[in-house]
Amino acid sequence: MAETKKPGKQMNIELPEEIAEGIYSNLAIISHSHSEFVVDFIRLMPNVPKAKVKSRIVLTPTHAKRLMRALVDNVNKFEAQFGPISEPEQPPMPPMNFNTPKAQA
Repeated sequence: MAETKKPGKQMNIELPEEIAEGIYSNLAIISHSHSEFVVDFIRLMPNVPKAKVKSRIVLTPTHAKRLMRALVDNVNKFEAQFGPISEPEQPPMPPMNFNTPKAQA
């Protein structure tokens, strides 16, 4: 269990074993409406014609912005400790059709 500490506040967070293992994803697709962001984490496998969404996270715009800032902060800390993360150039991906409607409110 993790504990966050703020002055006068304490929160216990339970991390079940099956969640603690994590889920591998090598692609994220982000969509939004006026009231929420949806992040689909996908696993693409070589020579497999169909990719699967492994997890979907729905966030308020405020929490999406907080997540973005936290990711930027953590990437900066990682690169300060281990050096720059290389981003190999990749060919453009073909259009993907997940047969889902466009985000609407």
